[in-house]
Amino acid sequence: MPPRTAPTERQKRLGNELRRIRTAAGMSAEFAAGLLGVDRGKISNIESGVRGISTDRLRTLACNCDVTDETYIEALVEMAQASTGWWERYRGILPQALLDIAETESNAVRMRGANTVHMPGILQTSEQAMAIFRAAVPALPEHEVALRLALRAERQQVITGDGAVPYVAVIHEAALRMQFGGTDAARAQLEYLLEVSEWENVTVLILPFTHGAFPGAGQTVVHIEGPVPQLDTVQVDSSHGPTFLHAEGQLAKYRAQLDLLESLALPPEQSHDFICQIAQQL
Repeated sequence: MPPRTAPTERQKRLGNELRRIRTAAGMSAEFAAGLLGVDRGKISNIESGVRGISTDRLRTLACNCDVTDETYIEALVEMAQASTGWWERYRGILPQALLDIAETESNAVRMRGANTVHMPGILQTSEQAMAIFRAAVPALPEHEVALRLALRAERQQVITGDGAVPYVAVIHEAALRMQFGGTDAARAQLEYLLEVSEWENVTVLILPFTHGAFPGAGQTVVHIEGPVPQLDTVQVDSSHGPTFLHAEGQLAKYRAQLDLLESLALPPEQSHDFICQIAQQL
């Protein structure tokens, strides 16, 4: 397979998984190269996501690394097969990290996240999202603001379209009170949040100021569950873009953190009433 100039997060993740199973089996890169009939350099390129791997070679590697979890192997095979999605329309005109978010979400079987200051991206109205994009430093050109709005709207298909996945959003009271775009836009955002909270696949849990300290304060975290637990991904947002985490220890940490946040937050009905109270104050 020809080399890639800029592998996607999903392609890099596949390479990382292949490296992990190879090293766990105590297999050297040189031995893997001979096993697969490629030169040593191609193993490094496959494991960095720069090159793809055929499904036959992937199965050969998994077999010789004593991987017995067939569900995991099939998930890796699916990752190895070339696939495109709606986000490809934005390739070359928006930062790749934004497309990586969309692709990772599109392969989720369940999602849950925690937000302190912003509403979760896939729950934002276009008015609030526009206000956030226009506050970026350096300022984004208007045509890029429009492209980002379009991408964000299409990302929402993961919870609204065919095969919509279950989604749990823990939202701090601070995010409810932020008036991005002004009072009217803030009220419309809360009304939309109330609507979404009544969907069967969406659970909205509010963490009030009165609950005090909580883990991950200030972070925006999304735990994206893959087809098998080994392929889960944690996305942590920052002003320089998303960071994708998938080491076993990192996944365990953020699973535990989100479990605790869900237990601290108000239950769904009380959260709904809490949002109503804040909306009425605007």
